[in-house]
Amino acid sequence: MTNENSNETNGNNINSKDFLIGTLIGGMVGAAAALMLAPKSGKELRSELNQQTTNWRDKGNEYATIALEKSSNLAKTVSDQSSQVAGKVREFRNNMRKDANTLRTNVQNSAETVKDDAEVQAEAFKNEVDETSTTDRTDD
Repeated sequence: MTNENSNETNGNNINSKDFLIGTLIGGMVGAAAALMLAPKSGKELRSELNQQTTNWRDKGNEYATIALEKSSNLAKTVSDQSSQVAGKVREFRNNMRKDANTLRTNVQNSAETVKDDAEVQAEAFKNEVDETSTTDRTDD
Protein backbone atom coordinates (compact mmCIF):
# COMPACT_ATOMS: atom_id res chain seq x y z
CA MET A 1 0.00 0.00 0.00
CA THR A 2 2.80 2.28 0.59
CA ASN A 3 3.84 1.87 -2.96
CA GLU A 4 0.37 2.72 -4.17
CA ASN A 5 0.22 5.75 -1.90
CA SER A 6 3.51 6.98 -3.18
CA ASN A 7 2.34 6.60 -6.80
CA GLU A 8 -0.83 8.52 -5.97
CA THR A 9 1.15 11.24 -4.29
CA ASN A 10 3.53 11.29 -7.21
CA GLY A 11 0.59 11.57 -9.69
CA ASN A 12 -0.95 14.39 -7.67
CA ASN A 13 2.37 16.20 -7.68
CA ILE A 14 2.62 15.90 -11.47
CA ASN A 15 -0.93 17.15 -11.90
CA SER A 16 -0.24 20.01 -9.52
CA LYS A 17 2.97 20.85 -11.39
CA ASP A 18 1.16 20.82 -14.75
CA PHE A 19 -1.57 23.02 -13.32
CA LEU A 20 0.97 25.44 -11.87
CA ILE A 21 2.96 25.57 -15.13
CA GLY A 22 -0.23 26.09 -17.14
CA THR A 23 -1.34 28.84 -14.79
CA LEU A 24 2.02 30.63 -15.05
CA ILE A 25 2.14 30.35 -18.86
CA GLY A 26 -1.49 31.49 -19.16
CA GLY A 27 -0.79 34.42 -16.85
CA MET A 28 2.23 35.49 -18.91
CA VAL A 29 0.27 35.21 -22.22
CA GLY A 30 -2.61 37.17 -20.66
CA ALA A 31 -0.26 39.87 -19.37
CA ALA A 32 1.40 40.19 -22.79
CA ALA A 33 -1.98 40.44 -24.51
CA ALA A 34 -3.13 43.03 -21.96
CA LEU A 35 -0.03 45.13 -22.60
CA MET A 36 -0.48 44.94 -26.38
CA LEU A 37 -4.20 45.66 -26.32
CA ALA A 38 -4.25 48.17 -23.48
CA PRO A 39 -6.64 51.08 -24.12
CA LYS A 40 -5.29 54.49 -24.80
CA SER A 41 -5.33 57.18 -22.20
CA GLY A 42 -8.64 59.01 -21.68
CA LYS A 43 -7.43 62.07 -23.55
CA GLU A 44 -6.25 60.03 -26.55
CA LEU A 45 -9.46 58.00 -26.54
CA ARG A 46 -11.69 61.12 -26.50
CA SER A 47 -9.63 62.67 -29.28
CA GLU A 48 -9.97 59.56 -31.41
CA LEU A 49 -13.71 59.33 -30.73
CA ASN A 50 -14.14 63.00 -31.73
CA GLN A 51 -12.17 62.37 -34.91
CA GLN A 52 -14.25 59.30 -35.78
CA THR A 53 -17.47 61.21 -35.06
CA THR A 54 -16.33 64.02 -37.34
CA ASN A 55 -15.43 61.51 -40.07
CA TRP A 56 -18.82 59.79 -39.80
CA ARG A 57 -20.67 63.12 -39.85
CA ASP A 58 -18.71 64.23 -42.94
CA LYS A 59 -19.43 60.95 -44.70
CA GLY A 60 -23.09 61.22 -43.72
CA ASN A 61 -23.25 64.74 -45.17
CA GLU A 62 -21.50 63.52 -48.31
CA TYR A 63 -23.95 60.65 -48.73
CA ALA A 64 -26.88 62.99 -48.08
CA THR A 65 -25.59 65.37 -50.76
CA ILE A 66 -25.16 62.51 -53.23
CA ALA A 67 -28.66 61.21 -52.45
CA LEU A 68 -30.11 64.70 -52.89
CA GLU A 69 -28.39 65.14 -56.26
CA LYS A 70 -29.49 61.72 -57.48
CA SER A 71 -33.08 62.25 -56.34
CA SER A 72 -33.10 65.68 -57.98
CA ASN A 73 -31.80 64.19 -61.24
CA LEU A 74 -34.35 61.41 -61.01
CA ALA A 75 -37.17 63.89 -60.41
CA LYS A 76 -36.03 65.95 -63.41
CA THR A 77 -35.85 62.85 -65.62
CA VAL A 78 -39.32 61.72 -64.53
CA SER A 79 -40.71 65.21 -65.11
CA ASP A 80 -39.18 65.39 -68.60
CA GLN A 81 -40.44 61.96 -69.55
CA SER A 82 -43.93 62.63 -68.22
CA SER A 83 -44.02 65.87 -70.23
CA GLN A 84 -43.03 63.93 -73.35
CA VAL A 85 -45.70 61.31 -72.69
CA ALA A 86 -48.31 64.00 -72.06
CA GLY A 87 -47.33 65.67 -75.35
CA LYS A 88 -47.64 62.40 -77.24
CA VAL A 89 -51.03 61.69 -75.64
CA ARG A 90 -52.20 65.20 -76.57
CA GLU A 91 -50.98 64.73 -80.14
CA PHE A 92 -52.67 61.31 -80.37
CA ARG A 93 -55.93 62.75 -79.02
CA ASN A 94 -55.86 65.59 -81.54
CA ASN A 95 -55.15 63.16 -84.40
CA MET A 96 -58.02 60.95 -83.25
CA ARG A 97 -60.36 63.96 -83.18
CA LYS A 98 -59.29 64.93 -86.69
CA ASP A 99 -59.76 61.37 -87.91
CA ALA A 100 -63.19 61.17 -86.23
CA ASN A 101 -64.24 64.47 -87.79
CA THR A 102 -63.00 63.33 -91.20
CA LEU A 103 -64.85 60.03 -90.82
CA ARG A 104 -68.03 61.82 -89.72
CA THR A 105 -67.81 64.14 -92.72
CA ASN A 106 -67.21 61.20 -95.08
CA VAL A 107 -70.14 59.28 -93.61
CA GLN A 108 -72.41 62.33 -93.91
CA ASN A 109 -71.30 62.89 -97.49
CA SER A 110 -71.84 59.20 -98.31
CA ALA A 111 -75.24 59.26 -96.64
CA GLU A 112 -76.22 62.33 -98.65
CA THR A 113 -74.97 60.69 -101.84
CA VAL A 114 -76.91 57.50 -101.08
CA LYS A 115 -80.00 59.56 -100.25
CA ASP A 116 -79.68 61.56 -103.46
CA ASP A 117 -79.15 58.38 -105.46
CA ALA A 118 -82.13 56.75 -103.75
CA GLU A 119 -84.28 59.80 -104.55
CA VAL A 120 -83.15 59.71 -108.17
CA GLN A 121 -83.83 55.98 -108.37
CA ALA A 122 -87.22 56.43 -106.67
CA GLU A 123 -88.12 59.23 -109.08
CA ALA A 124 -87.03 57.10 -112.05
CA PHE A 125 -89.06 54.16 -110.77
CA LYS A 126 -92.06 56.41 -110.19
CA ASN A 127 -91.75 57.76 -113.71
CA GLU A 128 -91.53 54.25 -115.12
CA VAL A 129 -94.58 53.19 -113.15
CA ASP A 130 -96.43 56.29 -114.32
CA GLU A 131 -95.46 55.65 -117.92
CA THR A 132 -96.47 52.03 -117.70
CA SER A 133 -99.83 52.86 -116.26
CA THR A 134 -100.38 55.61 -118.84
CA THR A 135 -99.47 53.25 -121.67
CA ASP A 136 -101.74 50.59 -120.31
CA ARG A 137 -104.66 53.03 -120.21
CA THR A 138 -104.10 54.21 -123.71
CA ASP A 139 -103.96 50.69 -125.02
CA ASP A 140 -107.36 49.94 -123.68
